[in-house]
Formats: sequence, C-alpha cells, structure tokens
Amino acid sequence: MNNKMATMEMKKLILSMAFPIMISMLVQALYNIVDSIFIAHISQNALTAVSFAFPIQTIMIAVACGTAVGINTLISRYLGEKKEKEATQIALHGIVLSLVNGFVFALFGIFGIQWFLKFYTNNSEIIAQGQSYLRICLLFSFSIFIQITYERIMQATGHSIYNMVMQGMGALINIVLDPILIFNFQMGVTGAAIATVTGQMIAMAIGIWITKYKIKEIELKMKYLSLSFSMIKNIYKIGIPAIFMQSLLSIMNLFMNSILVSFDVLAVSVFGIYFKISQFVYMPINGINNAIIPIVSFNYGAKNKERIQQALKFSLFLSIALMSMGTLLFQLFPDSILFLFEANVELLKIGIPALKTISIGFIFSGISIMFCSILQATNKQNLSLLIGLLRQIIVLIPLVYVLMHIFGLETGWLAFPISEGICMILCIVLYKKKGTTK
Repeated sequence: MNNKMATMEMKKLILSMAFPIMISMLVQALYNIVDSIFIAHISQNALTAVSFAFPIQTIMIAVACGTAVGINTLISRYLGEKKEKEATQIALHGIVLSLVNGFVFALFGIFGIQWFLKFYTNNSEIIAQGQSYLRICLLFSFSIFIQITYERIMQATGHSIYNMVMQGMGALINIVLDPILIFNFQMGVTGAAIATVTGQMIAMAIGIWITKYKIKEIELKMKYLSLSFSMIKNIYKIGIPAIFMQSLLSIMNLFMNSILVSFDVLAVSVFGIYFKISQFVYMPINGINNAIIPIVSFNYGAKNKERIQQALKFSLFLSIALMSMGTLLFQLFPDSILFLFEANVELLKIGIPALKTISIGFIFSGISIMFCSILQATNKQNLSLLIGLLRQIIVLIPLVYVLMHIFGLETGWLAFPISEGICMILCIVLYKKKGTTK
C-alpha cells in the first residue's frame, strides 16, 4: 500500500496534514488566552503572576514538543524506509521519555518555584499567586508530555485529523471549568490551574484511546519495548536542537522580563499579553511546520528531492499569507486586543505601540521558521539551531537592551522586526549556499 506522503499531490498533502494541526494548535492557544482573560478579572497582580510563570510553562512545552519532534521525525523516516519495527520502538521510547520528563518538571514544581519567582519580584501577593498556579501545572505535567507524544505519533503516521479531537475536548473542558472554578468556587488562580490540567489529562486519555484503536501503522504495547539508549540518543540528536529552538522563546521571555521590569512592571504584563495573543498568529505557522517535518523526513528517507523542494515552496507561500494577516490584526486592532485583558490607560499607553511595532517582523519570522523546518527534517539541525539562537537571543536581546536604554521603552520594541529581518536574510543565504538535500 502506498503511503500518502510519497504519492499525494504536495499542496493537498500539506493542507490535509497542516489544517488539523493548525486547528488543534489554535485551540491550544485558546487555553492560555482564556486563562489570562479570566485571571485579568481577578487583579492586575494575578495577571502579572501568570505572566512571570508563563516562561516556565513554555520551557515545559518546548521539552515536550522538542522530544516529540525527534520521535515524529524518526517514525516518519523509518516508515519511509519501510522499517515498521523500528518506528514502533521509537514510539514506545517516546512514551517512556514523556514520563521521565514529567517527573523532572514535577520536582521543579515542588522545590524550585519560589526561588524562580523571587528572582523577579518581592511582591508577596504575586509570588503566592504564581506559586499556586505554576505548582499545579508542573505537578501534573506528565499529562501534557504524554498528550504531545501521542499527537506526534498520529502526525508521523499521517493521522493528524485526530489532533483536533484531542485538543478540542481538552480546550472545551478548560474553557468550561475556568469561570466555574475561578469565580463560582472562588478559587482564583488555583482554579485556573486545575481547569488547565484537567483539560490536559482528558486530552491525554483521548489520545491514548485513539492511538490504540485507530492507528494501525504501529502497535503500542509496552511489553514490546526493548529499551535502547541508542534510540534515545537518536531521538535527542534531532530533539535537542528542537528543544533549544522552542526553549529560546522562554529564554527570550526571561531576559525580556528582566529588562522590562526595570522600566515598568506593566511592561511585563504587556509583553505577556503579546506573547499569548501572538500564539494565534504563530500557531498556524507552527501547524505547517509540524506538517512538513514528517513529510520532508519521509521523502528524505525515500530520497525524493523533488518533493522536498515542493514542500518548501508551498510552505513559504502559506507562511507569508498567514503572517500578513497576523500583521494586519496587530496593526489595526491593538487596543481591542488589550481590552480583552481589562487594560487600563497606563497599560494601553505601553501596549499599543508595542503590539504595532513587534508585528512588523511577523512575515520575516514566518519565512525563517519554514527554512528551519526543512533544515531540521533533512539532518541539518545545527544550522536550524543557529538561526533560532540568532533570532531569539544573540541578535534580539542585546538589541532590545541597547535601544531601550538609549532611546526608551517605545523605541526598544523595534529590536524585534530588525532582528527578524536580519535572520530572514541569513536563512536565505544559508539555504542557497548549503542546500537542503545535498
């Protein structure tokens, strides 16, 4: 039987695989947006506490998604090479790694949160609320690790449509429980955290059930697991660059918070709002990214260079179109976005120019993300990691610091489009020089 990743027309293949992932990721973004909108109604301190906690959650998601990229890529590659046994072993190793990673983050949830929050603020209310929210999310983090692993197993086998079911049910539970627990039961940020992990655990359970009964390409029974450190090494050979790339957002967020808090604590809230709303812009791009990685990996394993080039061209077209719409959203409706979070006059004064300025670089970043995806899937992870480091840390953070301290907070936001433009040019140069299928 022919695998659709080898035979289906490329535009149709990318759209058929990307659209369910886009929907599921947009739904995932809704988790964070809904939490923040309801939390903003508690108090400004509660919103700031969740903004401080957000980088740790993003690092957790980065480890989960980065590990899953390694799993996803290798499953697709082995299936492309018709090595079904190896593909199954990779999936089983992924489940074990999910449990281990969940345990590590739970330990941080017990012992590390207070130290982390005190690094940024001495406000006892913010620290207490941040602890309440983050501890629950980290103690039950195994659910998001397992959920994401099963998502990528579905994607690698060409069944990404089921992601919508998993994510949709999880998000629906979260949205329903949020106002009930936060306001009806007066649980505040603790209620928001409980709603979040409940949705994640239900999504995890649905993913396990779907994979067991609907995915026929691999059979996931732990009794078949033959633990291999070589396989773990291969997963993280691909996964570690992906983890670093996705963690860069969190590291950048940590640096930004430390810079912004010296100007105005409201600037931290503004950046937290931007970060969460921008997920609606970036999630479709990340959906395309997650679709083309297994497609390119499969065709890389099958040595089909023409289909890899087709995937790159069409993904770039989609990226530019989607990011143009995101730019328009931030340019035309920045005040409406901020009003969702009970913005006062001071927050609007900082937030409107911030959203308008940062969004200038959306198209540049979308192009860079697509090139990085192709590099990741064709064994050029180091180049992909280099571009990510330059985009999020090496160019951006020093530029933010210099511009803000010389010209002020409002001008400092220009560092985002400037760094994205520089890195987009570098992506194009590297692609032309190195190629992706050489």
